[in-house]
Amino acid sequence: MKQAILVISFGTSYKETREKNIGAIEKAIQNAFPKYEVRRAFTSGMIIKILKKQGIMVDTVEQALARLKEEGFQRVICQPTHIMHGFEYDGIVAAAAPFQKQFDQLIVGTPLLSAQEDYKQAVQTLGELVPREPGDALVLMGHGTGHPANACYAALEYAFHDAGYKNVFVGTVEGYPDLEAVKRRLRESGAQRVFLTPFMVVFGDHAANDMAGDEEDSWKKQLEKEGCRVQILLKGLGEYPGIVNQYVQHTAAAAEQLG
Repeated sequence: MKQAILVISFGTSYKETREKNIGAIEKAIQNAFPKYEVRRAFTSGMIIKILKKQGIMVDTVEQALARLKEEGFQRVICQPTHIMHGFEYDGIVAAAAPFQKQFDQLIVGTPLLSAQEDYKQAVQTLGELVPREPGDALVLMGHGTGHPANACYAALEYAFHDAGYKNVFVGTVEGYPDLEAVKRRLRESGAQRVFLTPFMVVFGDHAANDMAGDEEDSWKKQLEKEGCRVQILLKGLGEYPGIVNQYVQHTAAAAEQLG
């Protein structure tokens, strides 16, 4: 039986972080499932177009599944590297639906933050980043979305606090909590130094510009205006073995459902 795992990411045009993060997750999944062939697909049409101009071809979910069907694969796991059950994840499920009857077995795995245990594991992994000195804080910048699943960011912050990391704050670029909420909580905590890092699979455009950029509206500049000394941690989530392992676990759970 020909088996494949289609690892589905939003994508990035940043070559170095693409391989450090997305590539690392794909490699870990391949190592964990040697009997499966691992393929790549992106959900961002814009990223796919940018890469195509660079001579790099990456399939959409539909293209990748059609290709697998053409090549005679019978059993397919679609494993997203997305953070939550948001619009992008809904799109993956919708894209896979027409192919359900074209394979003997087809299943879509779950994103990073799905079950209560996922939050605990993420906190345990990223706990190594939490500064211990008085007056220090860690700020995680997520993307954010208008989807109800955006609540995962507030839940993640709560999970950090519940684990004893009271100086960790989670904000988003396009959702809630936003930067203003983060600034307010930093003022309330009395933080003087902030370690700022993305809660995103890759350190890509949002992290480089919205978070760490030199424009006046970047998170770095805005927090400096608050009187905080800011240190940037230049790592995407795919660079943390514990996070990568969560994606492997989710893939294993999907494979178990196939039987």
